[in-house]
Amino acid sequence: MHPDDPSAQKLTDAHPSTLSDDAASTERTIGRHRAAETPRRALLGSTPVRVALATGVTCCLSLVAVATARGNDDTARTVEPLAEAVADRAAIADERASRSLDRDAAPARILPPSPTAKPTPTPTVVRKAPKKPVKPRRPRPVAGLDQAQMDNAKTIVDVGLEMKMPRRALVVALATAMQESNLYNLASDVLPESAEYPNQGSGSDHDSVGLFQQRPSSGWGTVAELMRPSYAARAFYTALNEIPGWQDMSVTAAAQAVQISAYPDAYAQHEDRATTVAEALTA
Repeated sequence: MHPDDPSAQKLTDAHPSTLSDDAASTERTIGRHRAAETPRRALLGSTPVRVALATGVTCCLSLVAVATARGNDDTARTVEPLAEAVADRAAIADERASRSLDRDAAPARILPPSPTAKPTPTPTVVRKAPKKPVKPRRPRPVAGLDQAQMDNAKTIVDVGLEMKMPRRALVVALATAMQESNLYNLASDVLPESAEYPNQGSGSDHDSVGLFQQRPSSGWGTVAELMRPSYAARAFYTALNEIPGWQDMSVTAAAQAVQISAYPDAYAQHEDRATTVAEALTA
């Protein structure tokens, strides 16, 4: 067909109308009031956008990793001392349980002192020297007696007071000792054993010893006992109490009833001195 042919020109003119019809059909498909969709693949397919997204994701992952690591580190620091303390308390409780049936709470853990801490000074304990025993005051001699005689007289009076004896019994005992030994604790030349004990001289009247010159052979006691002034005085008071009505007797009669002396009237001469000494020692 020749291009100048009228029929060919008609066919050429009809082609644009076909395109117009396609455009109208496309408009109908989209809708008059709807905007055409922006193609997404074109936006995401852009290289700068992809780089920005990758960078953002990497930063976020790094922050999460750092936070997780820091949290794990803090948790480890907290858990480690706690686990150690629990283990220590468990070991202490197990040790206590192996020793005893008691199940008390385990003692608190005692930490060692800091090397910079100053040690607590130990208080100095001042010990007082023990007091020396106070010697009993010796009585002042009276009635012409020396100190040894006065000491023996005090022993006789103290024993009488301990035995609840009346004042008259003290006078009888003192007068008797003044007559028998002149208030000295005498041993006996007849009994060498008596010299082994503390004494203030010796006599030779049979086996008589001590302040009251009592005889071991007559049952007054052993030599060792009779050489003790306190024992000798107690033996005298005991014998005096066994004499009925001695309180109403004279000093001489009462003394003689105990001693059975060969000189019964000799005791009377010592009554005044014995009374003075008894008053001085009981005042």
